[in-house]
Amino acid sequence: MSTGRKLLNYALQYKKTLIIALVMLTAAVAAELTGPFIAKKMIDDHILGIERTWYETDETSNAVSYNGSWYTRTDYLESSEEKQDPIRILQVDREYFFIPEQIEFDGERSFNDGSMIIKRGEEETSYAATPLSTEELVQFYEPGIRGLIQLISIYFGLLVVASLFHYGQSYYLQVTSNRIIQKMRQDVFEHIQRLPVKYFDNLPAGKVVARVTNDTEAIRELYVAVLATFFTSAIYITGIYVALFLLDVKMALICMTILPLLVVWMIVYRKYASTYNHKIRSLVSDLNGMINESIQGMTIIQAFRRQKESKAEFEAINESHFHFQNKLLNLNSLLSHNLVGLLRNITFVALIWYFGGASIGVGSIVSLGVLYAFVDYLNRLFQPITGIVNQLAQLEQARVASERVFELLNVEGTPVNEERLPRYQGNVTFENVWFGYKEGEYVLKNINFEAKQGETIALIGHTGSGKSSIMNLLFRFYDIEEGKISIDGKSIMEMPRQAVRQHMGIVLQDPFLFTGTIASNVSLENEHISREEIEKALKDVGAETLLKHLPKGFDEPVIEKGSTLSSGQRQLISFARALAFNPAILILDEATASIDTETEAIIQDALEVLKKGRTTFIIAHRLSTIKNADQILVLDRGEIVERGNHNELMKEKGKYYQMYELQKGKQNSLAM
Repeated sequence: MSTGRKLLNYALQYKKTLIIALVMLTAAVAAELTGPFIAKKMIDDHILGIERTWYETDETSNAVSYNGSWYTRTDYLESSEEKQDPIRILQVDREYFFIPEQIEFDGERSFNDGSMIIKRGEEETSYAATPLSTEELVQFYEPGIRGLIQLISIYFGLLVVASLFHYGQSYYLQVTSNRIIQKMRQDVFEHIQRLPVKYFDNLPAGKVVARVTNDTEAIRELYVAVLATFFTSAIYITGIYVALFLLDVKMALICMTILPLLVVWMIVYRKYASTYNHKIRSLVSDLNGMINESIQGMTIIQAFRRQKESKAEFEAINESHFHFQNKLLNLNSLLSHNLVGLLRNITFVALIWYFGGASIGVGSIVSLGVLYAFVDYLNRLFQPITGIVNQLAQLEQARVASERVFELLNVEGTPVNEERLPRYQGNVTFENVWFGYKEGEYVLKNINFEAKQGETIALIGHTGSGKSSIMNLLFRFYDIEEGKISIDGKSIMEMPRQAVRQHMGIVLQDPFLFTGTIASNVSLENEHISREEIEKALKDVGAETLLKHLPKGFDEPVIEKGSTLSSGQRQLISFARALAFNPAILILDEATASIDTETEAIIQDALEVLKKGRTTFIIAHRLSTIKNADQILVLDRGEIVERGNHNELMKEKGKYYQMYELQKGKQNSLAM
């Protein structure tokens, strides 16, 4: 499905308010575009209408008295009234003259010594003419004043109506746009929760954040500004061309050539702007990624005095961003007001060429009112064209941003499954398991072991031996390539990912705390975990000892990642979290590696409480913490090279023995 189609589908979710906005927009445009027609009628019928034929008549409401006789203009006569003794009122320069007869033709006028001379080409005729005083001229205008006031009232009334409808369409369109982006951001964030962990292995967090915030904000501008401008412009242009065809078909056809020029213009612009916008959006993501990384690693940057190097790296990306922004700016400058002005001038030259061959007035090719309306509509025509051109840059930015957002949404995620499984007994089996993060590069090779309910299994080995990978597979953060992993005899590949993790808990070496309180970090806002259970879990792991001095106790606020708490406090909260969720299978991944000896003693006591009735996997470098494990698996380069309990492995005097004696020797030397 194309990007445009996907954007349309989001818009259609709120089609009711969109339709209301478009109907109001159509009504507003119709009201505005009626204005020049009303102005044309005012000019032709009421301002220049005085030069139409008048007939002598009896006194009526629309009759004018002059030299003892009454005259009525031809368009004021009733159809049943007889027309007799026509007269004309003609203008020469700023004066008006009474001519007591009908004229044969109209043309260039002049007045000399009581005579009105009219010339048209080789023809010339003369009529007796009497100048009208100001009072007499007002009398001839007076019958049309009422109609003129009515038209002016209608004109201003339509402007008020158009303003109200414009307000309504703008309000509804912006509300709808904000709703669309709210839904899109929600979908993107929900989709991120469903993405496999491996997706984030090669994508910095800052780049993901840029898609959720910056890119969706660019799309919001598409709906708020671009959509409104293009819809408004389309309706305006359609309405204006309808009006132009009603005024003069030939000239309207000439003006139609603007549309294909505009289409070609947009195609050329998009060809170049798309390239620049793709690069700009990518560089914005790079900037976000680097800023995020710098903030996360600010301690290291400052400790190793890498400020200058970080600044130089940032400036390089920033300079590249500036370079492409300038290219886009040059393109926008070239293909915006300059070309709009050129098109406008060409159109008005065509207008002058078309109408300039004949005089304007009664009896000519076109009336002054028609010319006024035509010029007014042409001026209005270039307003929406300018609007479209000015929004082309925003359109391209939004289109590129949309591609990036939908690229993220197109990544296959794990469907959310609400299936609830009975609590595990906790029997875990790995059978001939092979796995690699990259194809053909195995980090686990032919792994076989069995963990029975309530047992504690320790995984040890040098860095990169595959300890954490085993746990990643058990949680189904990644899927095995060969072999089988089963829980209570059922393959985890046959269970939904969320269901697999339902009765499992994990404690990491560097526990992650969310913004909130200590209590909310234990329950993770799970409604099934009561306040009493939260407090009991914290007390059971010994957290009360380290947290009781805090001003608000278990309701103490936790800022991002728990940076105001000690590593021991954070780890105890993480232990309490695992206990509160009451898992059947518990994974402790280097859970005591970064904790001081005093805190470790507290945690060791808590571990005994935590492990009761649970199958526990411990990944540890401190071998002293796993002496009581039921089974110890020694890994080397992705293979299990030794297995057994502490006493059995010490008797074998293999790798485990060497590692244990090495650590023991270091501890003794430190003690001395």
